[in-house]
Amino acid sequence: MSSDQSETQPPEGESQQSNCCPSVSLSLSEDELAADLQTLATLGTDTRYEALRLIAGADGAVCVCELEPALGVSQGAVSQALSRLFSADLVERRKDGRWRYYTATPRAERLLDVLDETRAVAGD
Repeated sequence: MSSDQSETQPPEGESQQSNCCPSVSLSLSEDELAADLQTLATLGTDTRYEALRLIAGADGAVCVCELEPALGVSQGAVSQALSRLFSADLVERRKDGRWRYYTATPRAERLLDVLDETRAVAGD
């Protein structure tokens, strides 16, 4: 093999990769990626996203009984939405008698703030 060929050919056993396409890798672990995907999937329905917005925008804890009419869906749909939001660590809940009250977690507040900021940037 001439010296010109050795400069353009990759060593044996290695694939040739274009200089214009450097390799990329995720900086997240599989667990972090799965957690992010769970969060995004949780916010992937109108009911869950609107419920979180209502809870985060409230002055205090929000009762389930307040969410049903505000969202315009059944009590079962509200309960399922809240359960998913709770599992994704986006809301906290406390029970008082037969009622449950929900507040947004700091994580949810930060996430909603970032969404608000990106929407504002996209509108420029």
